Amino acid sequence: MDLVVPAGPGVPQGLTVPASDLVERFSRSSGPGGQGVNTADSRVELELDVAVLPLTAAQRRRLEAALATRLVDGRLVVAASEHRQQRRNRVAARERLAALLREALAPPPPARRATRPTRGSVERRLDAKRRRADTKAARGRPGPEA
Repeated sequence: MDLVVPAGPGVPQGLTVPASDLVERFSRSSGPGGQGVNTADSRVELELDVAVLPLTAAQRRRLEAALATRLVDGRLVVAASEHRQQRRNRVAARERLAALLREALAPPPPARRATRPTRGSVERRLDAKRRRADTKAARGRPGPEA
């Protein structure tokens, strides 16, 4: 079953990863399962070599920069063990991998343009600070001249 990354920012036509590029491994899950938890291999690890993805140079740079901490020898590994059935964990791992790829391929948001506060907002802020200072100063003991 191929992995389909839906179209979105950074992936205008979407992305389809052939099933032959995905490596699935199964192991015993530590999650829910009752008596069957020690016998069923319901945990799924999905592994993808990002070098085989059909990406442009810009997309590849973005992907490697975004997933730099998660890549091990150029391979991305996602695990799922929240369900009791292996089939549901396989679906969950594929969804998680597709979401990771889509998020990593999205371009960074535009840089923030610096703005200055308006003169009125500065005056209101300073006026409020003066009023607060006067209120606090009035709470002290009266001085000798009072």
